[in-house]
Amino acid sequence: MLSESDMGTVRADSAPNLDVPEPYEASLSDILLNPPLRVEDDLAETTEETKDSEETKPEESQLDMFRSKALSSPASGLWTTRGDGEVKLRLDQDGIGSETPKTVHELLQEAVKKYGDYFALASKKGDKWLKLTYKQYYEECRKAAKSFIKLGLERFHGVGILGFNSAEWFIADIGAILAGGFAVGIYTTNSPEACQYVAENCSANILLVENHKQLQKILEVQHKLPHLKAIVQYNEELKEKRPNLYTWSEFMGLGSDVPDSQLEKIIASQKPTQCCTLIYTSGTTGQPKGVMLSHDNITWTSLAAGRYVKLTDATEQQELVISYLPLSHIAAQMIDIWLPIRFGAQVFFAQPDALKGGLIDTLREVRPTAFMGVPRVWEKMQEKMKSVGAKSSALRRKVAAWAKEVGLQTNLKRMNGSAELPVNFRLARQLVYKKVRKGLGLDRCTKCYTGAAPITKETLEYFLSLDIPVYELYGMSESSGPHTISLPDSFRVTSCGKEITGCRTMIYKPDNEGNGEICFSGRHIFMGYLNMEDKTKEAVDEEGWLHSGDLGKHDKNGFLYITGRIKELIITAGGENIPPVPIEDAVKEAVPIISNAMLVGDKAKFLAMLLTLKCNINGETGEPEDDLTPEAIAYCLKLGSNARKVSDIVGGKDKAVYAAIQKGIASVNERAISNAQKVQKWVLLEKDFSVSGGELGPTMKLKRPVVAKMYKDQIDQFYADVETPTTTANPLSK
Repeated sequence: MLSESDMGTVRADSAPNLDVPEPYEASLSDILLNPPLRVEDDLAETTEETKDSEETKPEESQLDMFRSKALSSPASGLWTTRGDGEVKLRLDQDGIGSETPKTVHELLQEAVKKYGDYFALASKKGDKWLKLTYKQYYEECRKAAKSFIKLGLERFHGVGILGFNSAEWFIADIGAILAGGFAVGIYTTNSPEACQYVAENCSANILLVENHKQLQKILEVQHKLPHLKAIVQYNEELKEKRPNLYTWSEFMGLGSDVPDSQLEKIIASQKPTQCCTLIYTSGTTGQPKGVMLSHDNITWTSLAAGRYVKLTDATEQQELVISYLPLSHIAAQMIDIWLPIRFGAQVFFAQPDALKGGLIDTLREVRPTAFMGVPRVWEKMQEKMKSVGAKSSALRRKVAAWAKEVGLQTNLKRMNGSAELPVNFRLARQLVYKKVRKGLGLDRCTKCYTGAAPITKETLEYFLSLDIPVYELYGMSESSGPHTISLPDSFRVTSCGKEITGCRTMIYKPDNEGNGEICFSGRHIFMGYLNMEDKTKEAVDEEGWLHSGDLGKHDKNGFLYITGRIKELIITAGGENIPPVPIEDAVKEAVPIISNAMLVGDKAKFLAMLLTLKCNINGETGEPEDDLTPEAIAYCLKLGSNARKVSDIVGGKDKAVYAAIQKGIASVNERAISNAQKVQKWVLLEKDFSVSGGELGPTMKLKRPVVAKMYKDQIDQFYADVETPTTTANPLSK
C-alpha cells in the first residue's frame, strides 16, 4: 500500500445501479466517488542542493561519466533544491540499476520507434472513442512544446495543469518537459490561495485549466503571480475573452512558426540528471513541498517497476489501463503516463464523472488488463456486493458462502506456495468468480492493485475469496511512486510486498520486534524539495537514504509490513508510544457505521477518540450532508434504530447506535496490548470530515493538527476530570 502518508482515503457514497450478476449485483458506481490516490502526502519531508560541478572528460562515454559521478562520496551531490540544479545518479555496477540514463524525450523517441502505429490514448466523445497513435501522441506533444516556447516558457519554470484526466493533460505535461519547463499538476480541489502557492513556488509561466470553474480560481489570484504569462482552458469553450487567455485549439496553433531547430536545441540541452516534473505534497503538516523528480527518476522507475510486475510489451499483447485517479499524484502519473509509454500500453480516459459514479461504465467497456484502486474503492465494492448478496435467495447465499470459503482457502494456500487447484475451486470459478469479474469489468484484469492508504485484512480476504487478489503497493512522491510491490507469485495479505529490483530498503533503528523507520535507496529517489533545503536535509541523510517517516518491519521472508507513522505517534503522559492508525482502523472495522476516527491523547493520561458517521457527500461541493449513507441506514435498522440522518443519532444520542459503538470499541480494547492503548472516552461529531471542511487534505489524508484545533473543546472535555477512567463501560462525552 502506498503508505497512508501517500494517498488518502476515498469517499464513495452515491451512484447509479451496477448489474453485477447475483449474488453480487452491487451498484459499484457509487463506490467510486472521490478516490484520491495519494502517493505522497505525509511522506518524509525533505530538500536542497549541492550542485555537481565536475566536467565530463572528453574520453568518457556517457554512461561512464554518469557512473563516475554516482560513485563519488555518498551524500555529496545526491540532492539539490535548485530548480536548475543537477544531481549525481545512484548508478549500480550491474543489473537494472546500471541501465543507461535517459531523458523523457529519449523515452518518447524509443516508444514511437517501437509502438508508433499502436494506439496510445483513447478519449470518449459521445458514443465514440477517439484515439491517438504513439506517433500522433508524440507529434501533439511537440506542437504543445512549441506553443509553450511561443508563449515565453522559460527554462526551469513551471507549467501548472489544473483539471481532470484527459489527452490534453498528458500532452501539456510532456510538452512542458520537452520545452524545458517543469510539468506541475495542481489538485482540482485546491482553493484559489492553494493554487497561487503552487504557481508562485514553481514560478509558473503558463497555467492550463480544465473549465470555467477552475479558471475563476486562477483569475482571482492572477495579480499575485508575477511570472504568469498565459492561461489555457482546454475543455469548455471560453465564456469570456481576455488578454493572454487561450482555448486549447488556439494554444496548439500558436507554435506553428516556431522552427524545429529551436525546439531541438532545448531538448538537446536536457540531461537525465535535471528536474523535469514537480509533484506537490498535499501540505497536511504545513505548506506543500515541491518534490523534484529528474528525467532519470521517471524514465528509470518506469522501466524498473514495469519489468518487476511483468507488464507485457505492446508488440506481444497490449496492456489496457483506465486513467481516472488524480494526476497531481505521482501514482497516477507513473501508472497512466510513464509506464504506458515505456511498454506501449493503451490508456483510456474515464469520464469527468468517474469519481462520482461513472467509472464502472468505463471499467465494463474497456475491460482493463491492469487496474489501480485506492482502498476506499475496494471497500465500497465490498460493501455494496455484501449488501446486495444479503438480499439474495437462501440458495444463492448458500452457493456464495461456499464459493467464497473455497476461494479464500485455495488462494491462501496458493499464496504460501501451493499449486493445487481442487475440483471444487474450478467449479466455483465457473459458477461464481467469472461472473463477478465480468460484472466488475475485471474479467481480463491480471493485475489489481491498491495503494495510498491502509487497507483492511477483511477487504483483502474478501476479494481473495472471490479469486480477485488485490496486490498492495507502497511508495511515495519522493520515491517517484512505487518502492515495494506485491506480485501474484509473491504476496502476503496485509504486506506491501518486496522492493522493486534495483531499489533498496533499510529499517532504521529497529526495536526488539524489528520495527523501525523505513528508508529507501535507489535511482527512484527524488532530487530534493524545490527551494526547501532544511526539509530536504530532514528527508535525505548523509548516506543518501530517504527517510520515509513510516514505521515498518520485514518478516522472515523479506515481505515489508507498514506498522505506523512516526509523526503520528501519540506519546502518553506515561511515556508509551502509540501508533494511532491501527487502533483507528480497528474501530472502523468493528463499527461499520463509522466514517472517520481520530485518536487523541498526546501527553495525556489516557486515549480518547473523535468519531464521525458515514453520510452522503454533495457531488458538487464535496461537503458532507446530514443524510446517512444507505449502508449506514441499513446498519441502524439492524440495531433497531430508525435513524436516517446524522443529526438523528448525534442530536438524540440514539441509544441503539451509541451502544453498538461502545460495544465495538470495547471489543477493540479487549485486543489492546496494554491498558495505555485502550480507548477510554469517545464522542460522535455532528459532521463528517471533508476537504472542504479543512479536516482532510486534497488526498483525503487526515490533517491531525487541524482537527485537534477545530475540535479543541471536545478534546478538552475528555480530560476535564483529573482522574483516569478505570472502565470503558460508559465513556460517552456529555
